[in-house]
Order: sequence, then C-alpha cells, then structure tokens
Amino acid sequence: MIEEALASHGLIPRGGFNFEADETAPQGPSGKPAKSVLLIGQAGAAPWRYFQRWRDIQQNDLANPLDTWAREVIDALAEKHGARAVYPSDRPYLPFQRWAMRTEGLKASPLGILIHPEYGLWHAYRGALLFDKELFFEPQAETAHPCATCVSKPCLDSCPAGAVSNEGYDHAGCLSHVRGPAGEPCRLGGCLARNACPVGEAYRYPAEVQAFHMASFARV
Repeated sequence: MIEEALASHGLIPRGGFNFEADETAPQGPSGKPAKSVLLIGQAGAAPWRYFQRWRDIQQNDLANPLDTWAREVIDALAEKHGARAVYPSDRPYLPFQRWAMRTEGLKASPLGILIHPEYGLWHAYRGALLFDKELFFEPQAETAHPCATCVSKPCLDSCPAGAVSNEGYDHAGCLSHVRGPAGEPCRLGGCLARNACPVGEAYRYPAEVQAFHMASFARV
C-alpha cells in the first residue's frame, strides 16, 4: 500500500484526482498523457527524523538535501507502483499549487502559502505520482477558508519587515530582512508572521526545522 510505504518516512498521500478528457495532462509513465495524479506531502514535521537519519550518512555539502531525500523516497515508490514521479522543483514547473487547491480545496494565506483547515501553514507537498490509469479518490468535503473567518489576523501585524499585508506577500522585502542583521529572530526561529497564525498550532514545525527551511529560503 502506498499510504503504508509513505508512513515509514513520515509522509502522507495528500489526495489526488483524475484528469478530465479535455484537459492537458503531463506525461504519465508510458509517455502518454497521465490519467491521474496523487499528491504526496507532509503534515507537520513528521518526516524530519527520517530525513535527519538519512542526512547523517550523506556528504556534508550535499545541495538541496531535503529535495534529494524526497526524490529517493518517492522515486522508489513510483518504480514499485508503475508511476511517474514529479516534483515541485522540476522544470518546466508543474502546477502543484493548482493541483493542491483542486484536491484539497485550499486557498492562499496572506503569506502566499496555502493554508489547510487542520494543518494551518505547517504542511508541504514533496512530490506527486502520475499514473496511466484512473484511480478512485474519496470526494473532498467543502471547507471554509481559515483566513476568511480569522478576525484578529495576527499574521498581518507580526512581520518586522512589513512583508505580509492584505495586498500580498513582499518576497523581496522579506528576503532582504532575513538576510540582514535584524533578521536573526526569523533565521533562528522561523517566520514570525507564520508562527503568529493560530491555525494548526499542533502541527507547528520545531525551531530547528524552521531554521533549516529559513536557511534554505534565504541561502544563508
């Protein structure tokens, strides 16, 4: 079972769908347009201990270690189940965010991250499996957008760089702040606006995980 294999690495299936006959689908394992896609990701920091165990036996200067680990795990799963593995960093880029919104009904938060009604901002998509056959997927229930029902919206007041607002997320301003001398709290403990969000607190990444992702984001 795919779900059991993923669980042994702290990963979970994030749902999927069958492509419509009239839509352009990426190539499946046969080279013909895929019939279905299954998204793979995480909720909270569940994969961290598995990733760290793997990383401990890799070379210290390995580039993009988390992506490399995820590829090893998902590639093996794809080979076993006759699927084609694809990833958010692949070029040309595939519409992972649109797939996620279609699969789980998610919408973007002011930070630009898709917010999940249970996991909040503490989740990720690590890859996807494309199949030459249609699969059965449980219908997804309609969920309210958490940001629409959040009255206090603490994320809008928590960014020291003012990079998060109703107008959107200022990527350049955020990056400049994180890389500068005043950005140490963000570098060590993670995005302050992200941490201010009250949704999915039980899934919040530990500080070391947030620091790892911030270092990758800022290239510091």
